[in-house]
Formats: sequence, structure tokens, C-alpha cells
Amino acid sequence: MVLIKNKNTKMNLPNLISLFRFVLAFITLGLIISFPISSSIVHITFILTIISFLGDYLDGFFARKLKLSTELGAWLDIAADRSVEMGYLIVFAYLHWLSPWIALIFLVRGIFVDGIRAFAQKKGYTAFGEKTMMQNPLGQFLVSSHFVRGIYGIVKVLTFLIIILSQEYVALKLTGLVLAYISTVFCLIRGIPVIIEGLRFFRDNENG
Repeated sequence: MVLIKNKNTKMNLPNLISLFRFVLAFITLGLIISFPISSSIVHITFILTIISFLGDYLDGFFARKLKLSTELGAWLDIAADRSVEMGYLIVFAYLHWLSPWIALIFLVRGIFVDGIRAFAQKKGYTAFGEKTMMQNPLGQFLVSSHFVRGIYGIVKVLTFLIIILSQEYVALKLTGLVLAYISTVFCLIRGIPVIIEGLRFFRDNENG
């Protein structure tokens, strides 16, 4: 996630990368839906998916490196993450490559977590970084640490990639399914602490 440094709303390189990966991901999903699954479609969408998710790393990298982190960039990063993630899950569920329950869990978790973070932001807190809303050490580790966030991101990307490849290489279907369930567990484990800690903002609001 891109950290907010200023309120500049102009487009810059990190923001353009966020838009590019968003558009590329949906072009990829369009190819998956629009054409019969063949060896060429599998390999093309596999490569495009890698490029799209590589953009998720590059937008944050350039934002930090070039000191171009902005509120617009932070919003674009989150919007692109959620849209791309849910896009893949919904398309996979639609094609019966994945259980629709997994997509539903990610959707509901995302709505609750993003809603709480938006409420916390009004109180001056951020999702990650020095002003993180997470106060419990275990919650901070599960939600904010680069280690857990990195592992979670890698598992999700591998899930999407393996599920795509498994349409050509049947032996990978079980691996893709296992990764999907691991991703879902990660999703819940990282979402529950946010919801628990977020309750204090509502209590403080009522007391205030």
C-alpha cells in the first residue's frame, strides 16, 4: 500500500502504474471470459497476470523511491488491489474454477475492513505505518508487518497463477485449490484483528 505523504491529487508515475495494472488485469479477465480456454489463452493470461501483479509492487516502489506518495495514489492503490482481487475471484467462480464461497468471503471481509479503516482515518489513523490503527502487537504483526503482508500477497498471486495454469495442466488443480483455501484463511486471519480493534472507534464515537 502506498503511504500518504501529501494531498497532491495530480497523476504521477506510481498512479499511472496503478491504473495500468488495473486495466491490464481486466483485459486479462476479458480474454479468459471471451475466448474458449486453450493453451495459448492460458499462457497469454498467465503472463499478463504476472505483469499486472508486478505493477502492484512497482507503484509502491516508485512512490517511495521518488517521494511521490499522495492521497490519490493511496486511494488508487487500494481501489486497484480490491478491484483486481475481486475481479479474478468472481471470474474464477463464474467459470466454476473456484468455489463462489471464497469470492463471497473476500468480498464481505473487504467491505468490513475497508469501512472500518475509513472510519479510523477520520480519527487520524492509517491502515499501516507509524499511525496505524492497530494497537495490539499480535494484530500489528498479522495486519501491518511487511512479512505477513508479503506472504499473503505472494500466496494470492500464486493462487491466481496456478488456477489459470491448471486449466492447461490438470495436475495443478489440487495445488490451486489448496492455495485458494490458504489465501482465504489468510484473508480471515488478517481481517478479524482489524474488525476487533475497529470496534473501539465506534465505542469512542458513542462516548464522545
